[in-house]
Amino acid sequence: MAGAAARDLVLVGQKGRIGYEALLCLASLRAHDPGFAGTVWLAEPQPGPLWRGDPRMPDSLRAACLDLGARHLPFGSRLFGAAYPQGNKMEALAAMPPGRPFLFLDSDMLVLGPLPDLSGMPPAASDRVRDTWPKPPPYGPGRSAIWDALFARFGLDRGPTLDLRYPPGHPRRDLYLNAGWVNGPCAQGFGRLWGGTAAAIRADPPPELAAQALIPWLDQIALPLALAGTGGGRPVLPLDGAPLRHYRVLPLFYATAPEADIAMLAELCAPNRVKKHLKLHKPFHRMLYRGDGMTARALFRRDRLPASEAVIRSRLRAAGLWMR
Repeated sequence: MAGAAARDLVLVGQKGRIGYEALLCLASLRAHDPGFAGTVWLAEPQPGPLWRGDPRMPDSLRAACLDLGARHLPFGSRLFGAAYPQGNKMEALAAMPPGRPFLFLDSDMLVLGPLPDLSGMPPAASDRVRDTWPKPPPYGPGRSAIWDALFARFGLDRGPTLDLRYPPGHPRRDLYLNAGWVNGPCAQGFGRLWGGTAAAIRADPPPELAAQALIPWLDQIALPLALAGTGGGRPVLPLDGAPLRHYRVLPLFYATAPEADIAMLAELCAPNRVKKHLKLHKPFHRMLYRGDGMTARALFRRDRLPASEAVIRSRLRAAGLWMR
């Protein structure tokens, strides 16, 4: 039964872009999986010493999200806060009730259809990932040595996580996944492990990471370690493409998405209860309502898209259409 085992669906909403993306994500869930049987949690960081200002959403935007069926989950920031706001996803999961299966979604995700039954599935995450980390220096250490050091740091066996279809040094050989979606049997336990692992890497990285940037990749560096530590890994039941679409940045979505997805986005954004809020975020206003999204789309032919995303980004920037 679709959605039956994903008892908790969790996403983060906060001040700025993330809050507007959360509203759009919730609108897509209600449009395309109206029978979702679990609890939808809108996790929101609260003011505290790790934030320079108030990270909460405007009251009206939060109310709009709750009107779409979400339940409010305020949480305190104990590890990351403003220094690493991507850490909100880890701290949000750690604040959930214990012992409940979960599916976490990044706010920049669209639900395109009913979510599948995840009962009995081991912890996993999206494998729709680019080769963003590590960037081995020419003098070493290499990719394998970097991951070996991380797994050894936490007493984990890297061997079972390797995809042996790929040769040593190939990025797909490693368990490097994307946190656009993450599932598991206990949100609280997984969030604590994931966040604690990330904080430990930040505080005391192995020497092999000396030449590596940890920000903004810290959550994705820690993710395979948390998955391996809980008996998980690559997804058994992939969700990427359908029923989930991780658009990441609206200009990229307009440039690359099929016509059906563009039409679907227009329908999601048309109702006034959504539109009146999304228009307050300038990039959304321009992309969704002023026509800049279709202008970005006109720069590309979907049957002849550049092979490199960097080329697409560059063309969008040159046209003044790169925004989020």
